[in-house]
Amino acid sequence: IPRTLNICLNKLRDITTITTPPPGRLPVITVVRKFSMELIRESIHRELDRGGQAYILHNRVQTIESFAAKLRKHIPKARFIVAHGKLSSAELEKRIIAFKNGDYDVLISSTIIENGIDLANANTLIVNRAEKFGLSQLYQLRGRVGRGKAQAYASLFSNGPRSQLYAKHPPTPTV
Repeated sequence: IPRTLNICLNKLRDITTITTPPPGRLPVITVVRKFSMELIRESIHRELDRGGQAYILHNRVQTIESFAAKLRKHIPKARFIVAHGKLSSAELEKRIIAFKNGDYDVLISSTIIENGIDLANANTLIVNRAEKFGLSQLYQLRGRVGRGKAQAYASLFSNGPRSQLYAKHPPTPTV
């Protein structure tokens, strides 16, 4: 049980909620789009031009290296590093620290970034195959960017037809 929940359950403290962001924090601008390498390139270039870093989430370890190779080919300006849960803990830590130290511009990873990676310089998040995630997980992932005072962006890309994003709740038809 997380410590805060344990404290509440044992009636040591009431549940508290944070209803206002820290001073100076801007809301994350979030867009949902059909997958496009051109849009990814634009997002990465925008972030690099302002001196920042980016996360790209590709949650299939089996294809993450081939996806990284495509990105390297299409965006030669950026320095990419790959991190996922199948790496040894020492190698994973080494790669995350190298990204944190600014040796790389873009971290391509699995969902390991959703817990505990807080870098003020990483202000762009790109999620590949966003339709495979639930809303709470996407919200948690979106929280990885915008940790500083710079404007943060989250782009959620779908590889399938747009209708997959509305599988359970289709949009209301317009007349």
